[in-house]
Amino acid sequence: MIQWLYLSVAIVAEVIGTSFLKSSEGFTRLWPSLVVVVSYILAFYILAFYFLALTLKTLPVGVAYAVWAGAGVALIALAGYLFFGQTLDLPAILGIGLIVAGVMVINVFSGSIGSTH
Repeated sequence: MIQWLYLSVAIVAEVIGTSFLKSSEGFTRLWPSLVVVVSYILAFYILAFYFLALTLKTLPVGVAYAVWAGAGVALIALAGYLFFGQTLDLPAILGIGLIVAGVMVINVFSGSIGSTH
């Protein structure tokens, strides 16, 4: 069960850096740009990869990466909505919903989760 906590930390660390990319306005704003650089160095390269590596001790790489990518997409979309007022049209919402549904199918029904080989 701890592997899901590790994976969650890795996902959140990556989402923080990615979220600030919008605020940096193409690296033309100093403070948001510094947050991006620091968070990508510290959060992404150290925290995210460290916790992803811990996750891979007990989860197959394909499953872990699918969950990482799917949750990251959904969280970035949520951050865009909450912090930047970005809205999604119905096809975008359905697409993200399918990604989340795919992650749920893996978690609930896949026998691969119990195997690291």
